[in-house]
Amino acid sequence: MKKPENMSFEESLNELEQLVQELESGDLPLEQAMKHFERGIALSGAGQQKLEQAEQQIKILQQNSVEAPLSDFDTEGDQ
Repeated sequence: MKKPENMSFEESLNELEQLVQELESGDLPLEQAMKHFERGIALSGAGQQKLEQAEQQIKILQQNSVEAPLSDFDTEGDQ
């Protein structure tokens, strides 16, 4: 089992969805349900951190593109 911080956002989300389904089924013993809940909290936190990092990257890219000087588009140089 990977650590949540070493997983992609999609992997974290998929595992979190699976844990939620298992918890909602009500068939887990209390101890296992608590472990699932703990793992879910860790996955949720790691996913939130990845989303915040992505949001920060988007803000930086948008800021850089707004401040970048405009230049002529040269299509002949690409041929």
